[in-house]
Amino acid sequence: MSVGKPLAHDSGPLHVTGAARYVDDIPVPAGTLHVAFGLSHEARGTIAAMDLSEVRSTPGVVAVLTANDLDRPVDVSPSAHDEPLLSTGEVHYHGQPIFLVIATSHRIARAAARRARVEITPRPAVLTIDDALEAGTYFEGGPVVWTRGDIKSALEAAPRIVEGQIEIGGQEHFYLEGQVALALPQDDGGMAIAASTQHPTEIQHKVADALGLPMSAVRVETRRMGGGFGGKESQGNALAVAAAIAAARTGRPCKMRYDRDDDMVITGKRHDFRIRYRAGVDEDGKLIGVEFEQFVRAGWSLDLTPPVADRAMLHADNAYFIPNMRIVSLRLRTNTASATAFRGFGGPQGVLGIERVMDHIAHELGMDPLKLRLANLYAKSGKDETHYGQPVKGFELADIIGSLAESSDYHKRRAAVAAFNAENDVLKKGIALTPVKFGISFTLTHLNQAGALVHVYQDGSIHLNHGGTEMGQGLNQKVAQVAAEGFGVGLGRVRITATDTGKVPNTSATAASSGSDLNGMAVKAACDEIRGRMVRFLAETHGLKPKSILFKDGKVHLGNQRLRFVEAVQECYMGRVSLSATGFYKTPEITWDRVAGKGHPFYYFANGAAVTEVVIDRLTGEYRILRADILHDVGTSLNPAIDIGQIEGGYVQGAGWLTTEELVWDDKGRLRTHAPSTYKIPACSDRPAQFHVALWGRKNHVPTIYRSKAVGEPPLMLGISAFLALSDAVAACGEVYPALDAPATPERVMMAAKRVAG
Repeated sequence: MSVGKPLAHDSGPLHVTGAARYVDDIPVPAGTLHVAFGLSHEARGTIAAMDLSEVRSTPGVVAVLTANDLDRPVDVSPSAHDEPLLSTGEVHYHGQPIFLVIATSHRIARAAARRARVEITPRPAVLTIDDALEAGTYFEGGPVVWTRGDIKSALEAAPRIVEGQIEIGGQEHFYLEGQVALALPQDDGGMAIAASTQHPTEIQHKVADALGLPMSAVRVETRRMGGGFGGKESQGNALAVAAAIAAARTGRPCKMRYDRDDDMVITGKRHDFRIRYRAGVDEDGKLIGVEFEQFVRAGWSLDLTPPVADRAMLHADNAYFIPNMRIVSLRLRTNTASATAFRGFGGPQGVLGIERVMDHIAHELGMDPLKLRLANLYAKSGKDETHYGQPVKGFELADIIGSLAESSDYHKRRAAVAAFNAENDVLKKGIALTPVKFGISFTLTHLNQAGALVHVYQDGSIHLNHGGTEMGQGLNQKVAQVAAEGFGVGLGRVRITATDTGKVPNTSATAASSGSDLNGMAVKAACDEIRGRMVRFLAETHGLKPKSILFKDGKVHLGNQRLRFVEAVQECYMGRVSLSATGFYKTPEITWDRVAGKGHPFYYFANGAAVTEVVIDRLTGEYRILRADILHDVGTSLNPAIDIGQIEGGYVQGAGWLTTEELVWDDKGRLRTHAPSTYKIPACSDRPAQFHVALWGRKNHVPTIYRSKAVGEPPLMLGISAFLALSDAVAACGEVYPALDAPATPERVMMAAKRVAG
């Protein structure tokens, strides 16, 4: 068996030795040129004059292009065709590309770009959520509203009302490998692109459109990325298109990469939200109705805001049955970099909103927050429906939470925390247990498809390509295990090479936690096809029934005869059996009407829960995460080692989003936290001193690949327990509910502690 083994990441040794090859490591041909953007120094305005003479005269500069120099309009948006590669006269955020420089080196291109003299007539910039509300700058024509039941009557009749607001900051992706692309012009007029992207087909489409070529004339290859987290789903379009235009214009290979500061200034982040809530409950804490307003700062162009904001609405219930509900989502246009995909894709913001509500209710009623949560969970029977009409099936969160509470000694530790706080005036501890229910599938239904190409060579080695991209998450290892399982051979026989639009067309982005689900099934379909051909041939040749032939332990079992896999392959090859096949998979049972907010958008839900204990210094706001216990549902794991790594990383990234990772713009729209010195992702020392992760281990109730469940995004929301543990610690400083905003930096914790203490 290959599936289910805790095998190390296939590229692990290459990662730790530095031998793994990324786009910037690819040896470039002689004469390769380098591309850099010239950027806007205003957040909003009109270009009055642009003197690029000094840029052009810089030694080593080959060409300088503005929007007027392009042969055709060039758009790099993933959705709405509202994002020109270069400003066409108006600038919409500080850091927007307005011209590009083509030079003989990366350094020369960047330095030359800074010699431009650009006059921009400034206009009042819309920077904040409040600015956008005042100016009425809405995307999609105004609020998007979904309702369930009669929220007005429910709130009027509710014995208790709890209301409040939470500000939720954005998040920088901070992938270790920055954005980069290499364009190689081909002798047939086509273009080959090597790109660090989660969506090779989108790069292919955008480059083809920019050059006026059919997609078949553009080939995009992605071997691996040094991290993505959603930041390479659409943000790599601009680099690939710019490099391709430069290559087409000069006839020479062209490469573009952002330095870290440029990367952070130019590219989009996680959407920051403001969520207002009003919840009605009875005296026992049972939810009667909840009303949410979700204010979303989208940035200057649409990018992926509609599906991100939709997913926040879809996850506004998290794990709880809410009989009456109203969600108002306002997608606000601002003069900041367009917010984009980020691990969880709006789901984390939606989940944090309802978890804040539950925490606030528990405080107001004087209840143990866990007791309140358990009282409002969806039923295990599968009879409950979400606010968008999908039945909640295979729901085991009550069991997961109960098991975690027992294994983590939650109740005993909660009592110990209370005792500690009673004895200590300066240091205060907090503890929180929070669940996650996360829907798995793209909400844009047509993206739920994948293809694969599998070859079995006559020496018994297996080669495959699939449409997913490897960004360190172990997708290739899992898919290789699926292929090895399909032929009953060891993993050493399987080789996966770069994702390539010339081998597997029309790929979907590796996103929405669906990489293994989609591509694993596509590879299995291809392997099943080849194995079926082999079985039919061998059965006929050896006079056996097909059902009696087994592929197992590196051998093909033919009744009493055993052939080594390679021998069976050679027999089939000599018998002129095709040993190559494509595989295809589309997710079943999903429908979605985003206008009505109704349907069955998810194939299933992934679940998990986390307990986090923290300690704060209420005088300084300094804090530590002392311990985290996690029990997460990945179905029947394809690879427990990789899944546990994803859970650990997801928790830490989620906790970082809600604690240390603060994005700061000044009143001119300039991002001030654009380097590791000013933007603080969690370091190794920020990990919980005690970190316990376990897998739930029960098979998925729907027939996914070997009954596994997605693991990429759901664990990030386990980090919400760290945020609410901090809130619990601050609450111990007085009687008032802390109403912490995120990220809960030490400054915010200190100020909240003072506020609570009165």
